[in-house]
Amino acid sequence: MKKHNYSAGPCILPQEVFEKSAQAILDFNNSGLSILEISHRSKDFVAVMDEARALVLELLNLEGKGYEVLFLGGGASMQFLMVPYNLMKVDGKAAYLDTGTWASGAIKEAKLFGETVVVASTKSENYNHIPKDYSVPADANYFHCTSNNTIFGTQMKSFPEVNVPLVCDMSSDIFSRVLDFSKFDLIYAGAQKNMGPAGATLVVVKTEILGKTGRMIPSMLDYQQHVSKESMYNTPPVFPVYASLLTLQWLKKLGGIAAIEKINEAKANLLYNEIDRNPLFKGTAAKEDRSNMNVTFLLNDEAHQEKFDSMWKAAGISGLAGHRSVGGYRASMYNALPIESVQILVDVMKELENKI
Repeated sequence: MKKHNYSAGPCILPQEVFEKSAQAILDFNNSGLSILEISHRSKDFVAVMDEARALVLELLNLEGKGYEVLFLGGGASMQFLMVPYNLMKVDGKAAYLDTGTWASGAIKEAKLFGETVVVASTKSENYNHIPKDYSVPADANYFHCTSNNTIFGTQMKSFPEVNVPLVCDMSSDIFSRVLDFSKFDLIYAGAQKNMGPAGATLVVVKTEILGKTGRMIPSMLDYQQHVSKESMYNTPPVFPVYASLLTLQWLKKLGGIAAIEKINEAKANLLYNEIDRNPLFKGTAAKEDRSNMNVTFLLNDEAHQEKFDSMWKAAGISGLAGHRSVGGYRASMYNALPIESVQILVDVMKELENKI
């Protein structure tokens, strides 16, 4: 039976990425060697890294605008400390927007480096919406936000105009919608939410913001070191970078971010419309802040849970259980999830209604 993968991450990837990755594990570029064993300094892999970095800039429309692309290890959580290490001045301060678990994790790390101002938080409402009408201190060294909140199903639909460097954790909606990415001075994202397998972290940074902190930064945590070596300062995560390249190639062939945005909007509308129509279900996030990537919803009557769970599992749906912080259900609909899988879930929800 075909599986419909709603996992929040590691996530579904395009079928052709699985197939090409599998072939590369057996024989990469007809070299007689696996992608898992080739030297990261080999001509074949340097070409992979160069193309992946170039494709990121192309898809984000950042070519020739002073940005560098890095593929690093450590996950997005490592960026929680790399960002303040590289951007918060000695005796400086940073501003953060608290919209969920990962944003609060970033705030926790930043506090180790200096004054950290939380400009707004929705923690008291269990992060069910995005704060509005907050101000960012003009003397902050940077402002950090999280574009999409995987656990709570909220997404920033707009970003504030600020006069300080704008930093964004885009782990769970990178490459999913059209934005003016040049508004951001630093973007980071764990690959495993929408771009590739676990093990690589994407960083896109405007180089002019670096080297201004007055801090001594350990080499492995210094963006400038990684930039100077074209993301090859140490052994990169070879296989995740290769799989990410394949995903970026797939996205370009599809028509780029503008094309996938239309598909993602259609998927989100299909599921949200059913949640709002079906009297058995309700959404958890404020409607104006609903995420197109992570749809969180509950049963109005938990007495129906056992029946609903057995039905969606029987339909081949996987990874639908909600995070413990919210409960209920979470349908993660990343770029590679086909709309046909969303229709299967909607059909199950309708079938439950008919049986009650």
